[in-house]
Amino acid sequence: MTATGAGLVGLAAAPQAAAITPPVAFTADALSTWQPNGVVWALAEAGGQVFAGGTFSTVRPPEGGAGSERDAVNFVALDAATGAPTSCTLSFTVASGTATVRALALSPDKTTLYAGGYFGAVNGTAVSSLAAIDVASCTVKTGFRPAFAATVRALAVTGDTVYAGGDFLTVAGQPRQRFAAVGAADGALKPFTADADEPGRAVEVTPDGRHVVLGGDFFTVNGANTHALAVVDATSGALTKAYPGFIDTNSVVKDIATDATGFYTANEGTGGGVFDGRIALDLPGFGQRWRDTCLGATQAVLPHQNVLYSASHAHDCSLVGEFPDGRRHHLLAQPTGAVGKLGWSPDTNDGIGEGIGPRVMAVGSKNGVQYMWVGGEFTTVNGSAQQSLTRFASTGDTGAPTVPVASAASFTPGEVQVRWRTSLDLDDSALTYRIYRNGSATPIAAVTADSLFFKRPQASWTDTTVAAGQSYTYRVTASDAAGNTSALSATASVTVPTKTDGYPSRVRADGAQLYWRYDDAVLPYAADSSAGGNHNGVHLNAPALRQTPGAVSGASTAIGFNGTDTRIYADKRQTVGSTYTIETWFRTNTTRGGKLFGFGSNQDRGSNQYDKHIYMTNDGRLVFGVYTGATRTITTAGAYNDNQWHHVVATQGPGGMTLYVDGVQRGTLAVTAHENYTGYWHAGGDSLGGWPNRPTSEFWAGQLDESAVYPTVLSAAQVQDHYALATAPADSVVQVTAAEDTYANAGAPATNYGTSSSLAVRGTSFYASYLRFDLPAAPAGTVLKSAVLSVKTSTMSGAGTTDTVSVVPVTGAWSEGGTTYNNRPALGGPALGAYPGIPDGSAVHTAALTTGSVAGALGGSLGLALSSSGTDALWLWSSEAQANEGTPQLTLTFGAP
Repeated sequence: MTATGAGLVGLAAAPQAAAITPPVAFTADALSTWQPNGVVWALAEAGGQVFAGGTFSTVRPPEGGAGSERDAVNFVALDAATGAPTSCTLSFTVASGTATVRALALSPDKTTLYAGGYFGAVNGTAVSSLAAIDVASCTVKTGFRPAFAATVRALAVTGDTVYAGGDFLTVAGQPRQRFAAVGAADGALKPFTADADEPGRAVEVTPDGRHVVLGGDFFTVNGANTHALAVVDATSGALTKAYPGFIDTNSVVKDIATDATGFYTANEGTGGGVFDGRIALDLPGFGQRWRDTCLGATQAVLPHQNVLYSASHAHDCSLVGEFPDGRRHHLLAQPTGAVGKLGWSPDTNDGIGEGIGPRVMAVGSKNGVQYMWVGGEFTTVNGSAQQSLTRFASTGDTGAPTVPVASAASFTPGEVQVRWRTSLDLDDSALTYRIYRNGSATPIAAVTADSLFFKRPQASWTDTTVAAGQSYTYRVTASDAAGNTSALSATASVTVPTKTDGYPSRVRADGAQLYWRYDDAVLPYAADSSAGGNHNGVHLNAPALRQTPGAVSGASTAIGFNGTDTRIYADKRQTVGSTYTIETWFRTNTTRGGKLFGFGSNQDRGSNQYDKHIYMTNDGRLVFGVYTGATRTITTAGAYNDNQWHHVVATQGPGGMTLYVDGVQRGTLAVTAHENYTGYWHAGGDSLGGWPNRPTSEFWAGQLDESAVYPTVLSAAQVQDHYALATAPADSVVQVTAAEDTYANAGAPATNYGTSSSLAVRGTSFYASYLRFDLPAAPAGTVLKSAVLSVKTSTMSGAGTTDTVSVVPVTGAWSEGGTTYNNRPALGGPALGAYPGIPDGSAVHTAALTTGSVAGALGGSLGLALSSSGTDALWLWSSEAQANEGTPQLTLTFGAP
C-alpha cells in the first residue's frame, strides 16, 4: 500500500481494523493453563468444563503458576475460564500395557461424556475401551457396558447412538471391523455395519442425523473401494458415498468435523507425493467444495463461526499460492468457504512422542467468553514453555505487533518516500501504521495495511511537505485496533536533494517493479524504491550493509555477500510474465563464481525450480539463463571478476534473450519461453544444480548495487542511458556535528556552560547559544549547493518557543570551555537563517542557511549563534547530551557547478 499526504490528513483518513481481525474469533495470546506430563489426544467441553484425555499420569501448574503437581491418570477436567483442574477426577487404567484415552464426545444434551481409547477400568470400575461418564457427578455409568476388543480412536454421539471407530475387529463378541455403533444408554451393539480393512480414525454424524462420515487408513468399506473417506447410512452402515482415488493411497484421514454446510477432513500422508492438507465437502451431496494441499500432517480440524481452525505442522503451502517449504506452522485458520489463510497463527513446537505438535482442538465457553483449547504433544506455545494443553480466548487481545523496520529515501525535491516492512501480529492481519517525523510525539500520518506471517509486503507513505536541502528523520509504529502498539522503529534519516537524482529517478520512470538500492542501515530489510514500492526483500544471514563506494555516483551504498550463506529473498510471491528485464551492478574478485540475481521457488532455502537468473562462472564470465525443459544460456566471452564495478542487464521478450554488460550488448538467443512457476526474486545466491559451467559456489562473494526488475524489455538505448547516468557526477552530502557548543546566561554572568547537556536561547533575560563547526573543503569539481542547520529541542516542559530564533554569524574569539556572559563574543549580521517558532516536544528542527556565507568558511571554522528578541526561552540538547540525535549538525550538499 502506498499513501501520499501532508500534515495530519492521513490520520483522519485511516480506517480502523477491528481487534482480532474478523472473521477470526480468538486471540493468539496463550492463556495460563495447567499442563499434563504426556500427550493429549482428545478434548470435549460441557458446562464450562473442558475434558482432556490422553496418555499422561500427572498435571502441573503453568510455568510460574501457583499449585503443585497432582495425579491425573490419562484424564483431567479443567475450568474453561481459569485453566485449572476442577473437582472431577477420573483414572483410566489397564491391567497390562499402556492405557490411553483417544476420543471424548458428549451426548447432545451434554449430560453424558463418552470416552474411548485403550483401558480396562475407570476409577476401578471395569470397562472395555469405551465408557460413559455422568457429567454432573463425574462417575461411571455402570449400565453402559459395551465390550470393544481393541483401541477406540474416534467417537460421535446422537440422542440414542454412539458411533465408534478404531482398531477393533469385534464388539461384544460380534464381528465389527473398525467401525461400530452401540446404544447410547446401555452400550448394546446395534445392527450398523461398516466394516473397513484398516483402522478407523475419525467418525462424524451429519447434521441431519441420516449419515455417518468415516475416516481412517482403510481402502475398502463393506468390500467397496473407498480409500480413507466414506459416507454410510446412519442406521445400517450401508455405503452411501465412496471416494475411490479421491485421497492419495499413502495418505489417511485423521479427523473429521461438520457444520451446517458441510464436513471437513484433516489428512496426513507418509512418504513423497502425499496429501497432508484439508478438504471441505458440501452437504448435501458430499462433493468437494475445496482442497487445501498444504504439506504438514493435519491432525485436527474445527469449524467455528465460518472459520476452519486446524492443527498440523504445515511447512509447505506453495501449491495453494502461500508459503514455500520451510519452518513448520502448527495452528492455522482459513474461511470455511474457500482456500486461503487468515490472520491467526499462534504456534507450538513439534514436541515429544512422534513430534507432531498439536493433535486436537475444542471450543469451550464460560461467562460469555469462548475459549479455543488445543491439545497434543507440544512443549512450547508461542515460544514459551507449556506442555500438551493451551487455550486462547475470544477477548483480551494483548499481543502487540512486531516493530516495523523502516527506511526513507528522496529522489526529487519536495518528496520523501517513507517505507517499511509490514509487521506481524498473530491474530490481526489489518494494522495501522503511524509515521513520526523529526522526533515529534505526534504522528504526521497513518496508513493501514494487511500482512500475514508469510505475506508481509512493503507499505509506504510519501511526505510532500519537505524542503529541498533539508534533513529529516522518521520512525514508524504498528498498532492493532485493540490499541496494542509496537515500539518505534529505528530512526530512518534522509536528506532531500536540491535537484532530481538522475539514476534512481530514471529506473523508477522506466517502470521498475522491484528496485533494491541497498541503502538500508538496519537488518533484515531491503527496501523497494520502485514507484509501486511493495517488493521489499529480506536479508538472510546478515549480509554487509552500506558498503562504499557504491556503483552510482553520490551517497548511495552497496551490499556485500560472503559467498557462503548470505543473500536476499523477496517477501512477495509472484509469477514472471513473458517479458521482463533484470538489472544489477556488481563488483567482485571471486574465483568461485556464484549467482548474482535470479528467480526461484523458495525463500530461505535452496529453490527446487530456478531460472531467469544471472550467475558468474569460476573464471569470471557472466551467464544469463532460462529453463524451457532444457537450460538455455548466453555466456559472455570476457571475465568481469576484476574487482571493478560493472553493470549487467538481461532481457527476455518476443525478440528473445539479450545480455548487456557495461551498456554493450554481449549476446543474444532466440528463446522466448522460460519455466512458468510462482516464486521469489533472489540476490546473492540460490540453487544452480544442473546449469552449464556451474560455479563452485551458488552464493555470491562480492558486492551488488542498484538491483532492479522490470515487467518490460528495456531497449538498448535505455540500458546505455542507465549506464551513463550511474557514472555521471552526483550530489554528495556531508554531515558535520558541532565541534564546540555552549550558551551564555545573563542571570549567571560568570558561569561557563561548556559541559552542559543543554543550550538555551532568549532575548530577555538574555540567553544565547554558540556553535562552532569545522567545515571540509568542497570536493574537487563541486560547489556548495545547500547548508542546513539541525537542532533538537529538549524534553523539559516548555522547551519550545513562540519567538523567531535567528542563526547569525559570530564575531570575535570564543571557546566552549571559556565562554561566559561576561566575555561572550559579539553577534554579527545579517542572519544566515531562522526558525520561525518551534513547538514544544523533543524533536529535530532544521533551518536552511545562506549558502554563500557558509561557502566562504569551507575548509575552515564557522562560528554561529542562536539568538532571539523575545521572552519565551528555547531549550535544546547540546552535543554533550545522549539524546541529541547528532545535533547540533550542519548538512552540506555539494554538487556540480
